[in-house]
Amino acid sequence: MTFLFDIGRVLLDFDFAPSLARLLPADTPDAAARLDRLMARKDELESGGVHIDEYTRWAIEVLGSQATVGEFHEAWRQIFTPNEPMWATVRKLAADGHRLILFSNTNGIHSPWIFETYPEFSLFHGAVLSHKAGYIKPQPEIYQHAIRTQRLEAGETLYIDDLRENIMGGLDAGFRCWQYDLNDHAAFENWLARELAP
Repeated sequence: MTFLFDIGRVLLDFDFAPSLARLLPADTPDAAARLDRLMARKDELESGGVHIDEYTRWAIEVLGSQATVGEFHEAWRQIFTPNEPMWATVRKLAADGHRLILFSNTNGIHSPWIFETYPEFSLFHGAVLSHKAGYIKPQPEIYQHAIRTQRLEAGETLYIDDLRENIMGGLDAGFRCWQYDLNDHAAFENWLARELAP
């Protein structure tokens, strides 16, 4: 069986705000609004629509920060917490011989850093990453890109993502899908057992 795994809030939980907030000058009155502006343009970064250097310069300016490029990238990266129950599942699926592929909206600040920082990503056999594909989920094109480049049989592909709109795109592409909830891993395990039952 082939599995497509989203990264954020499936394999790794994340929270941008605490890390990026450390770059703000003390007593910034509109801190939340500044962070919201960065997040509002994140899709453009993750689809490859804006270069990392341009986004970084713009983001530091929006924050009103004296941070260096390196300091901004470090803050942008220090947002993750591994979801250990899901990693235990991934290890078992890999040991059982299933094909595992990453299917994630991400950006060039996180990739390839994330794969160097969390070596267990080596359990995956391939990756479809938005900033390289030129599309982001839930755009239909990225699902077709995944099917084509990873030679997927849609009906034999199990796709796990935390966002309903991405799951709807997966269903439209013909995948067997589960909308994952970090707070209810047991429900995912029950679904997985049913899908893998002989």
